[in-house]
Parts: sequence; structure tokens; C-alpha cells
Amino acid sequence: MRTDRIFSRLEQEPHRPRLPATRMSRIRLSLFSTTIAFYVAIVVAVLASTWLVQLDWQVMLFRPYKQWPEVHGFLDAFVVLGQRGPTAVLVAAWLGWRSWRQRTLRPLLALGFSLLLLNVTVGAVKIGLGRLGPHYATSVGSAELYAGGDIFPSGHTANAVVTWGILAYLATTPLARRWLSIVAAVFALGVGATTVYLGTHWVSDVLLGWAAGLLILLGLPWCEPAIARAEALIFALRQRFATANSPSPLAPSPSTAPSPTSPAQPVGARQSLVPPRGRPAQESTGNASRPARTAEEARAADAVVAGPRTGGSSSTRPWASTRY
Repeated sequence: MRTDRIFSRLEQEPHRPRLPATRMSRIRLSLFSTTIAFYVAIVVAVLASTWLVQLDWQVMLFRPYKQWPEVHGFLDAFVVLGQRGPTAVLVAAWLGWRSWRQRTLRPLLALGFSLLLLNVTVGAVKIGLGRLGPHYATSVGSAELYAGGDIFPSGHTANAVVTWGILAYLATTPLARRWLSIVAAVFALGVGATTVYLGTHWVSDVLLGWAAGLLILLGLPWCEPAIARAEALIFALRQRFATANSPSPLAPSPSTAPSPTSPAQPVGARQSLVPPRGRPAQESTGNASRPARTAEEARAADAVVAGPRTGGSSSTRPWASTRY
């Protein structure tokens, strides 16, 4: 099958070296500054209820989902590409495979850092401004701010920019970066426009969502030192854990370690296992736990057992007639 050829080719693919961290070039710095200015301009325009708020109401009253109902089903499924849960799982699976192939945690850590920054920055503005969505608006022409909502900026749009844009940011070749940038732009623009079509966001919500996501991607190179330190810390903890669980080479093996219930006997006790001269081995082995006897005690005991000498051959040894 064709898929078997693809997977076999991936298994034979050599490991690519880890690329150096992306630096903040002049072009990136200029784009970052321009995006910040655009972000601030959108917020000020909504706070001042300028022409942008009037545009929001005009598009909302136009109700695009009623003008083109034939694409409602497709766009209702397409907007899932901006939901944080499904997209994060899908992109994390791909970056996890890349991390395993390249023997580095940088792809996964970059995704984690970007999503963390996205949640903090976008969530803070959402809660701080408290804008209501088009379906919950109460006063025509009003910006609907500080009303307990959480619609401004668009989380779907910002998440689409960051989640799909991180693939282009982590691309290993210029060609892959170019094509992934196009794919990420299409997804981000499409998800933002779809939320306006469905009536779940104002136009200004989408504009601010694009700016918020782009700021995360443009500022991610400043997080590269923290990503490198986090990777080094994780590998150090992993090495320490592996070393702590591995057996020490100097530790005695269970077969040679002394039993706690049978303490080692002193040298003198082991020498007492040798039977005295002329005595059977059964007595010495049977009394292995007794302390060693002195030479005087051994001679006295032999004399008692042998009894007095009798007339006979003077060459007979006194313990030759010992009986048990």
C-alpha cells in the first residue's frame, strides 16, 4: 500500500539537527511594533464607540447566516479548526512525533509556551472589558462593554492564528515554512470570518483576535531562552530519576550479603570447627556453635574420658581406647 511506503520512508529519514533559536530580526521587530499599534487602535476604537462599533452592528443586523444558508453546515464544522481543545490535541500529536524523531522537546515546549501566553493575554482582556456578543446585545449602537461578557477579542480567531502558525514557526526548511504559513493564514482568516458569519462575534472581535494571535507568534523568539532552560531542566530531572532507580554497582548482591538472622561468626569460632586430634568430626560439627576450647581444657577432657592407664604396651596412646 502507499501508506506503508510513506511510513517506511519516515522510518528511514535521518534525524535532523536541532535548529538554532529564531532571533528577532528587524523585520520581525517592525511587524511586532505595527501589530501592537493595530491592537491598541482596535481597543481604543471600541472603547470610544467609533465607526468600528457601527460597522459591527451593520454586519450583525445583516445576518450573513441568513443570506447564505447553503454554506451554514460546512462553516459550522469548519469553525472547529479554531477551537482550542481539538486543535491543540491535533497539533500536539504532530509535534510530539517530531520531538521523538528529533530527540528534542523544543516543539512541544514552544506549543505549550504559546498557548500559555495566549490564555493569559486574551483571557485578561476578555474578562477586563466584559463585552457581550451579538446574540446577547441589548442596545443598538452600543459597544456592549463591561456587561459580564467574554467575547472581545475572539478566542477562536486568536487560537487559530497561534495553533496553526506554530507549525510554520517550527518548520525546518524555508519551503516548509512558506507553505505552512499560507495554510495557517487561510485557517486563521477563515475561522475569523466564519465566526462573523455565524453571528457569534463582532467584526472588531475578529480583528483584535488576529492581532492578539500574531503578537504571540512574533514575540515567541523572546521565549526561546526560557524554552531551552525548561528542556534542560526536564532532561536533568529525567536523568536524576533514572540514576536514583538504577541499582548501584558497589552494592552487594542478595546472594553474597550476610543474612540478618545469622550473623557472621568470628574467626576463632570458625577454627573451632576443626576437630581435635584424634576426635571424630561428628562431635565438632555437632557443636559448631560452642566457643573454641583452650588446649588445657581439651587435654583435661581427654584424660577424663580415657581413664587411668593400664598395664600394657607403653606405646599405646591414651586416647586410642576411647569409647563412645
